[in-house]
Amino acid sequence: MKSSVILAEDHEMLRDGLRSLIEETDDLEVVAEASDGAAAVALAAQHRPDVMVMDIWLPRLSGIEATRKVVEEGRSRVLILSQHESWGYVQEALKAGAAGYLVKTSSATQLLMAIRAVRSGRMYLSPEIAGQVVGALTRPQPALGSPLGGLSGREREVLQLIGEGLSSKEIASALDVSTRTAEAHRANVMHKLNIHKVAGLVRFAIREGLIAP
Repeated sequence: MKSSVILAEDHEMLRDGLRSLIEETDDLEVVAEASDGAAAVALAAQHRPDVMVMDIWLPRLSGIEATRKVVEEGRSRVLILSQHESWGYVQEALKAGAAGYLVKTSSATQLLMAIRAVRSGRMYLSPEIAGQVVGALTRPQPALGSPLGGLSGREREVLQLIGEGLSSKEIASALDVSTRTAEAHRANVMHKLNIHKVAGLVRFAIREGLIAP
């Protein structure tokens, strides 16, 4: 019996390539694909795949937040696939519950190894990332922590949607809440971050990896 995989990647060409690669194997199959984080969470609930291959930068809901939701609900194990090698992104992904982190410059062989490792209950890190993890453990640095830690999950969602240019009304529609509730979340985000202009929130969201620059 093949292990099921969901691909969460907003670039269609890359998603097509990943699907073709996975479907050439005898033990893996792609059961669904998502082009944004919210769809990825919904598809995880519907299909309960063995592994989700998740990009970090996804519209509507970041890969980090989508990973957190999927892991919290015990649906699947998540392999992050990202162009970023910096420790900050890796740390946030692992804190969200990701079981693996693979950079997009990795080979096809590495991707399949990573999926199989995650599927079998093991962790998998790209060699470049593994070196950073070892370095962080052997040479710990004082961490101030990201201001994102002070936001609730819903407030982080709202911050991302603000960064993507959505109005309060559009955010309310995307999150299935009232406009008044969306505006309250918006005000809370601004207050907690001490950023009171949309341009500042956009810059912050880019710096924290919630949206692409």
